[in-house]
Parts: sequence; structure tokens; C-alpha cells
Amino acid sequence: MPQDVLGSFIWLLFWLLLLASIMAPSFSYHRLRSARLSLLEEMSRKYGMRFITLIHRQERIGFFGIPFYRFIDIDDSEAVIRAIRSTPPNQPVALILHTPGGMVLAAAQIARALKRHPAKKIVIVPHYAMSGGTLIALAADEIWMDPNAVLGPLDPQLALKPGMHVPAPSILRVAKLKGEKASDELLIAADIAEKAVKEMQELIVELIRDKVGEDRAWDLAKLLTEGRWTHDYPITLEEARKLGLPVKDTVPPEVYRLMDLYPQAPVNRPGVEYIPYPVIPAPGRTERR
Repeated sequence: MPQDVLGSFIWLLFWLLLLASIMAPSFSYHRLRSARLSLLEEMSRKYGMRFITLIHRQERIGFFGIPFYRFIDIDDSEAVIRAIRSTPPNQPVALILHTPGGMVLAAAQIARALKRHPAKKIVIVPHYAMSGGTLIALAADEIWMDPNAVLGPLDPQLALKPGMHVPAPSILRVAKLKGEKASDELLIAADIAEKAVKEMQELIVELIRDKVGEDRAWDLAKLLTEGRWTHDYPITLEEARKLGLPVKDTVPPEVYRLMDLYPQAPVNRPGVEYIPYPVIPAPGRTERR
């Protein structure tokens, strides 16, 4: 083969490989998305419910490990609300939650939209639904939790400085301890914190008073917001039951299969491996176990 032809062939091969590497994330994304939608459709037919996912994970399936897509950001709350609104009024809704929380405004909008749906509402928590996720769960008629899944407290977090979020109850305590010595900045923060706690309590009562009664609703609202626990305290299934929340230790097996289709990025952290290793279904079909 002539030298110039060989050189042209090598360059062509290089560009083809580069193009394939760039396109691979898109192909992987569409393969995973197809498998997810196929499984959601299967679950809908089997259980007679509209399944919606709110899963906050970031996948790295990109060129040189660059994250091309982020699943599912808090901005997607608008899509969740549209999904609830588009569900027939006589069809139950099952919202699968896997989230550390997020914007109070977005969580409150989702919770109220779920609460207004006329048919039965179920929130499914396979692993954790903290903070805003717990707020959404309170809107459901039933909360289905894995025996090891957890919810979390709802004490509002205030951004005092960029990157610094402080629990509202802690601000109120410090302002009380300081008394007249408190700075203007602390007094302003305490005023905002007091309003934030009150607003969260009123929202919680709005969501659960029909299930536990007015008095018990206020007791739970105060317990969840007044700083008894740290913000990342895990409220287990057993503790949620003691609080009087409508929880069940039941998660459909398909939900665990669905979570396998939202692989967390393994970059810069240890992997988890075991035998037999789970197989991700090909697009358009699902594996049965």
C-alpha cells in the first residue's frame, strides 16, 4: 500500500473512532431511556397506575468521563407536575422518589399537585427521599418504603453566605442566646428563619391534616421543622410508623430493576460489585428475575 494511501487510511480511522467516541454517550442515553420507558409501561399495565419518576442522579457516560446528561434535576419538577396533571382523574398515581431534596418551592408545587389528584396517590421510596422528597411523600395517601429506606426532617435551610446553608431553627436559637447583643444581620436572619419555619409547618399541616387530624398534624409539623434532629437525620420506616405516617414496607420488584437503569457515576469513588451482576435490559424489552 502506498505511503500516502496508508496515511490517509490512518487519519480516516482516527476520525471515525473520535466520532464514535463522541456519539457513544448519546447512544447509551437513548438505550437507557428506552429501557426505562419500557419498564414503566410494563409496570403501568401490571399495577393499573401511572408511574412517574423523580430520581436525582448524575450519570457519566460521556467522552473522557465528561457528564453529558444529568438525571433528574430539581428543574424537572415542572415535568412532574405536567405528568400528574395529564393523568386521568380516576387513575392512581405512583411517584418513585430517590432524592436528597432541593428547592422548597419546587417540592411544594409537586406536593400540592400530587395532593390535588383525585385518585389514589402513592409515593415509592426505594432508598431515600430526604428534605423536599419527604415533603412530597407527605402528600401521598400511602408511602411505600424499602425496609432500609429513609425519609428526613423538614427544617428549612437558609443561605447566609454563598455555599453556606444553615438550619433555620439553629439561627433562631443563636439569636435567642445572643439577645440584645445580636447583630443586625443575625436579627434579620432570625426574622427570615422564623417565617420559613412557620411557612413549612403550615404546608405540612395542609398536606397531612386529612390523614392524621388537625392537632396531630401540627404536632408532626413542629417535630419535623423545629430542629430536633440534624437535617440529614434518617427517619427509618419504623420511626415513620411511630410518627403516624401511612407507610408500608412494600416496594414492587420492578422498582429495583428500574433503579438499575439509573447508574450512578463511578468516577473518583469506589465501585460496588457482586455476583451475579445485574444485567441492564436491552432497549424495548426488560429482563425478568
